[in-house]
Amino acid sequence: MGWLWALIIGGIIGWLAGMIVGKDVPFGIVGNIIAGFVGAWLGGLLLGEWGPETGGFFILPALIGAIILVAILSLILRSTRKA
Repeated sequence: MGWLWALIIGGIIGWLAGMIVGKDVPFGIVGNIIAGFVGAWLGGLLLGEWGPETGGFFILPALIGAIILVAILSLILRSTRKA
């Protein structure tokens, strides 16, 4: 049951990051979950483990990491679409 909770929290984090950046995460719900997981990893590397924790995610570093990830992905995808 813990993995289901982690998928839900990861999806919410990815969705929030997309909303904050103003860009859709590619691949819909699956993309949101991946952005949440990778963002949590990235945020943990950059900011450490602090703030509230739920579903195995430290919410604030995970959200900041997901925002960075979505912003970078949107820049990369925008530049490849123009080429």
